[in-house]
Amino acid sequence: MRINKRLRRNPWKLEIRKNWPLYLLCLPALGFVLIFSYGPMAGLVMAFQDYKPWLGISGSAWIGLDHFDRIFQYEESKQAIVNTLIIAVIKIIVGIIVPIVMAILLNEIRHMGLKKSIQTLVYLPHFLSWVTIAGIMIDILGLDGGVNRIITTVFGAEPIYFLGDPDLFRPTVIISDLWKNFGFGMIVYLATIAGIDPSYYEASEIDGANRWQQTRHVTLPCMMPMIIVIATLSLGSILDAGFDQIFNLYNPLVYSTGDIIDTYVYRSSLLNGQYGFGTAVGLFKSGISLILIVVAYRIAYKVANYKIF
Repeated sequence: MRINKRLRRNPWKLEIRKNWPLYLLCLPALGFVLIFSYGPMAGLVMAFQDYKPWLGISGSAWIGLDHFDRIFQYEESKQAIVNTLIIAVIKIIVGIIVPIVMAILLNEIRHMGLKKSIQTLVYLPHFLSWVTIAGIMIDILGLDGGVNRIITTVFGAEPIYFLGDPDLFRPTVIISDLWKNFGFGMIVYLATIAGIDPSYYEASEIDGANRWQQTRHVTLPCMMPMIIVIATLSLGSILDAGFDQIFNLYNPLVYSTGDIIDTYVYRSSLLNGQYGFGTAVGLFKSGISLILIVVAYRIAYKVANYKIF
């Protein structure tokens, strides 16, 4: 009886005692996160040091916020921030609009076999790695690729180096990212459309509404809460332009328009040996992203009553 009373006074102990096998299964994942996600955060102190690998963290000189001042003094770092914002914002905008349009169009298809086939085809690229896609794109868009062969043989024009032209690199990156990922967003919106009460459409048909009017006055308003949530939560990734994609596609010819914060940190720290400065740039990005994520979740909670738990 005393044990039961103690457990009732401490509900968390009762929860652990009741579901201890489940918590035991979580321990490996918890250990993985602690070791590989939280453990390396001790190295963030390098952002405030003139870090020298042969001296280590304990022996390197403390320089305070000097690295953070240099972020806004170097043209390369400022350009990387601008490139990141431009690419990420455009990705977010087209990554919201295109899946919505495709979900509405796909929902209008009545032949289930055709509908499932299209859904599978557009969703399949989401499972491909950027290493694989980058290899395909380099073969297709290279100077000797299939696209340039058509341009030179059919149209008689000069070949275009899509991945080496600063003006074409951003559109190429955005379109390829959209092709890879819009299928996943489309699935989310299709599930939202499937959850709409059919009586809304029946009532609109009685009122004489056509398919476009039903889409405008029934489908889109019912999708709006999900659209608001996804758009709001996307604010947290406004400084994440996609390291895997850019790293596998860019080259020195397109640094002026294609170099983003993550690739700049990679080159500054690992290739050029400026570990402290690279850490400072990464910490700057992480701090801004954390603020944006908190703000995004607060907005999503206020506007759409979205909760994580």
